[in-house]
Amino acid sequence: MIVYNETYVMDEAVHHQWVQWMQEEQIPAIMKTGWFNSYTILSVLDSPNEGVTYCVQYVADSRHSLDYFMKKHFNWFQQLQAQKFENQFVMFNSVMNLIASSGK
Repeated sequence: MIVYNETYVMDEAVHHQWVQWMQEEQIPAIMKTGWFNSYTILSVLDSPNEGVTYCVQYVADSRHSLDYFMKKHFNWFQQLQAQKFENQFVMFNSVMNLIASSGK
């Protein structure tokens, strides 16, 4: 399994609005593409960054699934987010191979 992680440092003035938008619009649309099995939203408790830091993790069956999503959908979703929250966040991403999980 592949975990695709997006880490966001959000402006404090919009972070609640961003979380709501992610839960109600962006993530459901990403999940409807069919390339991910599940997702998790995490808040970083001891972030050294100014603002509020979140991680959104999506789980895919394979690297092929993630690569297809990135090729066909990523830019559109990123543009949508950049338009809605222009200059109010910084995002970086990473890809991880899931070795083991308790499933809880």
